Amino acid sequence: MPGTTLAGSGAKPAEEHPAGAPEKADGNSRPAFRPADLDAFPEVDALLEKLGVGAFVRDSVTAPVGRNHAWSGDTASGRRVFVKRLVGGEADVRERMARIQSFEDFVEAVDELAAHVPVLLGSDRAAGLVVFEHVEARTGAELMVDEDFDGELAFVVGQKIGVLHSAVPVGDVDTTEPVMPEPALLRGLPLAMFNELSFAELEAWRLMQRDEALRSALENLRRWEKDAPRVPSHTDFRVDQLLIKDGDVPVIADWEEFRLADPARDVGAFAGEWLYRSVLDIVTNRGDGDVPFPDTELTHEQILARGAEKMERLLPLVHHFWRGYRTRTEPDPGFAVRATAFAGWHLLDRLIAGAAQSQRLSGIERAAAGVGRGALITPHRFAALLGFEDTP
Repeated sequence: MPGTTLAGSGAKPAEEHPAGAPEKADGNSRPAFRPADLDAFPEVDALLEKLGVGAFVRDSVTAPVGRNHAWSGDTASGRRVFVKRLVGGEADVRERMARIQSFEDFVEAVDELAAHVPVLLGSDRAAGLVVFEHVEARTGAELMVDEDFDGELAFVVGQKIGVLHSAVPVGDVDTTEPVMPEPALLRGLPLAMFNELSFAELEAWRLMQRDEALRSALENLRRWEKDAPRVPSHTDFRVDQLLIKDGDVPVIADWEEFRLADPARDVGAFAGEWLYRSVLDIVTNRGDGDVPFPDTELTHEQILARGAEKMERLLPLVHHFWRGYRTRTEPDPGFAVRATAFAGWHLLDRLIAGAAQSQRLSGIERAAAGVGRGALITPHRFAALLGFEDTP
C-alpha cells in the first residue's frame, strides 16, 4: 500500500432510493430518519392522487438520509411507493429530471436491464418529483457491511452494467461530461466554494493541492476520458445504489446522472467501493475469524500487512464483477487503465464525502486516500491488483 496520503473532492451526499428497511450505521450505509413534513409539500400527495394510488398514510412513512427530500410508505390504496423531490438550483433540478426521463425512455428498449431498475410510476417535472414502486430489498451497502455480498451477486451486477454499456442509446441522452474530477481545483478553489467547506475538507484540499503528481494524474485521466468511447452510463454508481430483492436479484437505482460517458467510470466506481472497504477494514476485525484485533497501536508494517490481507479477501468480488461484465461487452484497449484510475478517484471522492461530516481527517481516511492516489498515479500497476485482465 502506498505511503503518501492525500484527499480528493466532488463527492455528493448519499443518494436516496426506493429501498426497504433502513441500513445499519456504517460509512457505506444510509440510516432512515424522520421524513420532511409532507404538509409542507402538498404537491407530493397531489401527484399520488393524480396517479391513482392515493395520498400517503402518514404513520407509515419513513425516509433515508440524502441530499434530496424522500418519502417511502403506504398510500391510501394500499400500494407502497417511494417518492423523491429533487433539491437544488432550478437548472440543476431541471437537468436531473431530464436525465431521469431520458433513462426511462432508454431502458424500455433494453429488456435484460428493465427488470433490474426501479419501476417509475409517474413524475411532475415542474415540482421536481418522481414516484417509484417501492422495492422491498436490502441494499448493496448493507450486504457489504454484513459480509453477505458474494461473488455470484457481483457477477450478475457486472453483467447488468455490461448490458447498460453495450446498449444502443435511445432518444435525447445527455452528452455532457461529469463535472468531477476537476484538476483545475487543485490549483485553487473558488471563493464561494472555499467559504462552504468544513475544516476537514479544507485540510484535504490543502494536502491535495500540494501534490503535483496527483494533479498531473487527474489531467491524464480527463484527457483519456475525452478520447474514450461514449456509451450509456450510470456515472454515479455505488453499492448503496444497489437494491437486492428476493435475496439475489440486483436492482440498480438513482439514474439522475445517466448520460453517454466513458464506461470505465462505472466499472472503476465498483472496484473503488471494494478497495475503499478493504482499507477501512484495516482497523476492524471483519474477516479475521477468531483472531482478536491487536490491543495496541498498529505499526506501519502491521498496517501494510493487514491492508494486503483485507484486499486479498475482498477484491475477488471485483474480479467476479469484471468476469460478468465481460460476458456482455468488450472493453476498448485502454479501458483497464482508465477504470483503475477511476477506482483511485473514487477513494478520494469518498474521503471528501466523509470530511464533510467530520472535524478532522482520520488516519484511516488518509490511508484510503493514499491508496487512491497510488491507483491514479500508477494505474498500470494497480490494474492487475483489481483483476482487470485482458481475457474474460
